[in-house]
Amino acid sequence: MGLDFAVEVDAPEDLAHDARRADALVTVRARPGERASPPTPAAEVLIMDRSLSMAGRGKLDEAKRAVCAAVDTLRDGTRLGIVAGNHLAEVVFPPEGGLVPVDAGVREAAKARVAALPAEGGTAIGQWLTCADRLFADVRSPGAVRHAVLYTDGKDEHETPGQLRAVLDACTDRFVCDARGLGEDWNYEELLRITEALHGGAEAVVHDLTEDFTRLMRQAQRIAVARVYLGLRLNERFRLDFVRQTRPVEAELTARQRYGNETHVPLGPWSPGEARQYQVSLRFDPATLTVGENLRAARLTLHAEALDGTREACSVTRSMVVRRRAAAGFGVPRSPDLTRVENERELGMAMRACADAQQRGDFERADRELRIALGLAEDLRDGARLRLLRSVAATGPDGRPRVRHDAPRGQMQRLGLESTRTAAPPMDAMDATGPAGAGKLPPGEGVLPRVCPRCGTTAAVGTARFCEECGHRFGDVPANGGPDVPADDTPVDAP
Repeated sequence: MGLDFAVEVDAPEDLAHDARRADALVTVRARPGERASPPTPAAEVLIMDRSLSMAGRGKLDEAKRAVCAAVDTLRDGTRLGIVAGNHLAEVVFPPEGGLVPVDAGVREAAKARVAALPAEGGTAIGQWLTCADRLFADVRSPGAVRHAVLYTDGKDEHETPGQLRAVLDACTDRFVCDARGLGEDWNYEELLRITEALHGGAEAVVHDLTEDFTRLMRQAQRIAVARVYLGLRLNERFRLDFVRQTRPVEAELTARQRYGNETHVPLGPWSPGEARQYQVSLRFDPATLTVGENLRAARLTLHAEALDGTREACSVTRSMVVRRRAAAGFGVPRSPDLTRVENERELGMAMRACADAQQRGDFERADRELRIALGLAEDLRDGARLRLLRSVAATGPDGRPRVRHDAPRGQMQRLGLESTRTAAPPMDAMDATGPAGAGKLPPGEGVLPRVCPRCGTTAAVGTARFCEECGHRFGDVPANGGPDVPADDTPVDAP
């Protein structure tokens, strides 16, 4: 297989008497296997935006250089296809369709076809992905790496969000796709939707697309296992609420597959040296749990897909054990790691709400979300997102930060795109567990849980600023843990 996987489960055992949810953080690390293995067979589809808007500012010429550099970077034997997309999708290489193994002659022929492309038409990204999916069907080995990369300079204007979602649902777990935004007119939500469903990475092209594509090809060629799955075997008293990747990028993992007596959640491809963190959340009826009894809520095992398409366990099985406390109303300390994860998610929500509000001209809302995001980023000591937030901020007449009205669209789109990128916690972030922080409470431990006045959900963190169920933004944290005072009835992700 080429990789060895290590799995760690951080799940607080004690549950409050009336708790209805149990969470665990699952950290997965991959390292090179002890036995050398040959490179995993691979196929690459390069998806070019050739819409009419690409004709301006030399964007199409830049894209052609990047695609040609990507072709030159591919390893001999990699199966290659190139799709040119506008409101339609066309396989421009190989001319007869399908995929062709890369060699010196193939590289020159592919680059010649790319160089001749004109810019014309609109944008229908779903059709581009459907075309790539048909090309990947030409790969015979089920366990081969199927990697695509696309760039676009515009919105998906020639199909509905529902049509794009249907395509992504059909392509999930079939191939992986990275996406890039070029210029300023693309939509960060569309790129995140694509990469979340297809386990890729989304970025704004700030400097050099050629350098970026070359790096992507090198990364793709390091993939050692094309598909890994998190296998969950639940106690009958629990049901799976969600699985969410929390690090290095946040992503909702909504795909579910029944495999034997387990539920499998696709985790995408893996390369040596990778580490990712996931949040697994279970729901239950507290009346079904015996007070004081240790109960195994779930077993967790990783599975890797072999070249013949079979799945085999590639980690030891870990357990998630819980125990219901006897005293009603007695608070159970929140895990510092889970608290940080929830706060990181709130930071991302505030960043996206800020970007959306600024783009529609609602500067009062944008300023409010900016200040929330800045406070969270400072508390988390998330330097990357803090710098990005400060780059779109100015000091208002009242001395408080406000969003720059003249911030370019591309910069605000990047704010939304980078909102899902989480930072590794500082070494001293867990002061409460170290000698220097003895007696300190993690953020939110001194405040009672907050109940959303809109949907009735109890927040997982006492200092939560948003309801994670409906997006309602809470008012200031009550000092005495009293009822929440709504600050704004508008959902965070409302248009």
